[in-house]
Order: sequence, then C-alpha cells, then structure tokens
Amino acid sequence: MAFFALTMVFGPNWDASQQIREQRAWDEHAAFMDGLVDDGFVILGGPIGDGEQALLVVEATNEREIKARLGEDPWTSMGLLRIGAIQPWAVWLDGRQSNRTR
Repeated sequence: MAFFALTMVFGPNWDASQQIREQRAWDEHAAFMDGLVDDGFVILGGPIGDGEQALLVVEATNEREIKARLGEDPWTSMGLLRIGAIQPWAVWLDGRQSNRTR
C-alpha cells in the first residue's frame, strides 16, 4: 500500500448557485465518503483554497484502485465531481499524535 494525494474538482453538473451541502445527493455523497474513511482508504480530505477543489490523501495499491473506489461515489456518476489529479506521495514527516515515538 502507498499514499497518494489527489484533487477532486467540480464536474459538468455541479450547480455553482448552490453551496456544497446543498448540492443534489449531498447525504449520499457524505455517507459514501465517511465509508471510505471508515475503511482506512481516505486518510485526510477536505476543500482547499477557494473551495473549488478538494484534497484527499488516500492509502491504496495503485491509481486503478483509486479510480475504481472513487468511481462508486454518487457524485461521480452524477457528474458533480471528478478526479483532477493523482500523485504518489512519499510521506517523510508525520506529526500525528498516534505516530509519535517520543
């Protein structure tokens, strides 16, 4: 397993007149993403910058697995979100409390 940093960007059916939690099928999307966290697939995630992108840190075998898992998101099939970029990430520093050895 490896870490990847990826961006999710608005798809062609994103309604710019609505806030994120007002988009169609918000509850289904949120439940799906919570499931990915519970499974240990998504490590960190949330909107970045002006909120038109989200950054996700995931732990996966490869890009194919990432695309397959995120392809099951209701917002993907509805054209609300799509993957912008996927980059392998070599984590050299990790300050989360559970990983400290001091």
